[in-house]
Amino acid sequence: MTSKVTYLGELRTQCQHLRSGNEFITDAPIDNNGKGEAFSPTDTVATALASCMLTVMGVKARSMELQLKGAYADITKHMAANPRRISGIDIQLYLPAAISKDDQDLLERVGNSCPVMQSIHPDIETAIQYHWQL
Repeated sequence: MTSKVTYLGELRTQCQHLRSGNEFITDAPIDNNGKGEAFSPTDTVATALASCMLTVMGVKARSMELQLKGAYADITKHMAANPRRISGIDIQLYLPAAISKDDQDLLERVGNSCPVMQSIHPDIETAIQYHWQL
């Protein structure tokens, strides 16, 4: 098993990664009867996309002896109704500029092909922008 999710009541869950024991809480958003005091389950999906992109880019950068430490992403999730679902994810990635244009292009291709991106339903619009300026 990978993880365990326990419903705590009040539209909140506790999520545990079994191998490490790390935990986080999810909370229903305010616009869906929740308290909005933690990531919502759909927030974790949008955030996982950016995390996956930066992770696979980091793996590739390390093999190229490049440094991405300090790179970050700003994520905006868009919701639709009927059915309630994620309709779009916008990601702004901010990365170090001290990398050649060819290496930047390669790292962008790697990021765009991360496993989470490959798992997202094609009806979810993704808008990814890379800013090489740190």
